[in-house]
Amino acid sequence: MINLKNVTLRRGTKVLLDKASVTLNPGEKVGLVGRNGAGKSTLFALFNGSLTEDGGDFEMPRQWRMGQVAQNMPETDQAAADFVLEGDTRLAELRQRLVVAEASGDGMEMAHVYTDLADAGDHDAMPRAEALILGLGFRVDELNNPVNSFSGGWRMRLQLARALMCPSDILILDEPTNHLDLDALVWLEAWLQRYAGTMIVISHDREFLDAVTNVTLHIDHAKLTRYGSNYSGFEILRAQQMELQQASFAKQQDKIAHLQKFITRFKAQASKAKQAQSRVKALERMEKVAPLLADAEFTFGFKEPNNLPNPMLAISDASFGYTVDDEPKAILQDVSKSVLAGQRIGILGANGQGKSTLVKTIARTMPLLAGTLTEGKGLNIGYFAQQELDVLHPNDNPLEHMIRLAKELGPNSNEPSREQDLRNYLGTFNFSGDMVKQAVGSMSGGEKARLVLAMIVWQRPNLLLLDEPTNHLDLATREALSMALNEFEGTVMLVSHDRALLRAVCDEFWMVGRGKVEPFDGDLDDYQKYLLDESKRLREEAKNSARNTVPTLAPETPSATIANMPSDQASAVSALTTPPAAKPTAAAATLPGTPSLSSAEQRKLEAQKRQQLAAQTRPLKRELEQNELRMASIDAEKTRLEALLTTPVSPAEMADAGRRLKSLADEVTDLEERWLELTSLLEEATSTAV
Repeated sequence: MINLKNVTLRRGTKVLLDKASVTLNPGEKVGLVGRNGAGKSTLFALFNGSLTEDGGDFEMPRQWRMGQVAQNMPETDQAAADFVLEGDTRLAELRQRLVVAEASGDGMEMAHVYTDLADAGDHDAMPRAEALILGLGFRVDELNNPVNSFSGGWRMRLQLARALMCPSDILILDEPTNHLDLDALVWLEAWLQRYAGTMIVISHDREFLDAVTNVTLHIDHAKLTRYGSNYSGFEILRAQQMELQQASFAKQQDKIAHLQKFITRFKAQASKAKQAQSRVKALERMEKVAPLLADAEFTFGFKEPNNLPNPMLAISDASFGYTVDDEPKAILQDVSKSVLAGQRIGILGANGQGKSTLVKTIARTMPLLAGTLTEGKGLNIGYFAQQELDVLHPNDNPLEHMIRLAKELGPNSNEPSREQDLRNYLGTFNFSGDMVKQAVGSMSGGEKARLVLAMIVWQRPNLLLLDEPTNHLDLATREALSMALNEFEGTVMLVSHDRALLRAVCDEFWMVGRGKVEPFDGDLDDYQKYLLDESKRLREEAKNSARNTVPTLAPETPSATIANMPSDQASAVSALTTPPAAKPTAAAATLPGTPSLSSAEQRKLEAQKRQQLAAQTRPLKRELEQNELRMASIDAEKTRLEALLTTPVSPAEMADAGRRLKSLADEVTDLEERWLELTSLLEEATSTAV
């Protein structure tokens, strides 16, 4: 087990852990949480041995093998699959031992190494490495590409695959989801759920932590507190703990006030002096219960848009992409979509399929290659770029950004633009004091993200385009963003791998892939199932391709070498190339029969049940049928109106179509709620009858 007893950790002069104690048991999956700067990464440095404790005792089993993601960017021309395969350090060591044994002709050592290689999984090592690479989002044709041919984010994925390839007793992961899209994240989640060792992970993704952890370790005010649950359970337990702490503090304050009142009243009277003095000592001995010191959460809200054009956008026969050497390269083609006031659209799809290209083109930072993109009158876009520096100037400070924004929008923005007003406004986003004069380039990712949000809110947008807005936000700020988006009255188009945010904000999804933008008929659970099925299919393809060649445990072993071995060694080596016999399956147990009614009685009883069920469910089925017919009629009308919006029409016709689509969308919401009620009633009636 891992044991920390009164451990003190410092970084420079700052004390990050002060006499902290905790025990982590083998096989536990631990989520390490706390505010940015609380000391999570420093604690990881203690775990991996790069930092020693400044006080107290830290114990971890010496024989434990550790897996972790290397933080350096790999620079090598090695093939991606070979690079990941080398992450299996046990296998690399055994293969080197085999080379030495063969060179010396040591038959006994060769036999031992062959046995160890079989135990280490040498026969399927390459398929396992390829499955890891494919699961993290690479294509089959990229398996043998040089590592240096990939961008930085993809090379960090290879580092993650290499860490997962390493046989380990403990796996420590610091923000493993940072460079992943939703597809790869779902796959990683499933892989970690099957991991048999101890795991400690830092993440700001709530659903990821809920899925892969069963213990939460919270760093707060230089102390460690262990909670025996995932992140959602931790939040409930901590809230209860804080409530009890506040109640205890209030009760203690009442007692202190009572004692103090007695002391003040009677300390000057000789007859009461002893009693007063005893109460002074009681106050000194009293164990102080700390007040509730919940840090102020960062909260904000979007202002009400000045207007809400409907539709916001009308896209007709459009091609999205970029230009290389004056040659257009289309990524998405034949896109015809409309975006209505109040819609909340989640954009799904793997990296490289065109999600960001779609958003950037709508945000006017990339030109449309073909077709038309018609904006509603008064459209005001708030754009959060995936790379914050796309919209920020690294040498300027937050105040300069706001002054420039105020000048660009001019007096028509209806927002105060005096410097003091802008300073006050930045203070509401936690940019106070000297921070308003700090160069953006020296800020953390989370601070840059907050500045972008501040600039967007100030513009009073009616259409929000958010491309991975949570990449550098901690859990508290993600929660604040989710609440603000839910209260926003305009339209939202969101690209994110944060499933908690997608679930909380979006009510429909677009799938971007294979050159198309199409509606995704389902929710995020359906999408996750689709991704896992795709990942399984890719792994099977990799395994099938590997089976085309018979794997060998080592370079060719001459039969003469085996023949010259002692019989027990030769048998051991030969056994490695012989597949184990299939285990017989256990016969299914047969349950004893139960007495039954006569055939006539049974048929009569079943007929009565069918009649009762039919009478009970007939009105429900009739209403359900009418409901479905109306929804089909609405779908047809919506298709006609959306097609109309992709053609040249007058502003009045466009506005009428937009209003009608909004009305139909509201009616569909009511119909869907009633459909759910009816199907639930039917299921309940059927199950009761059975």
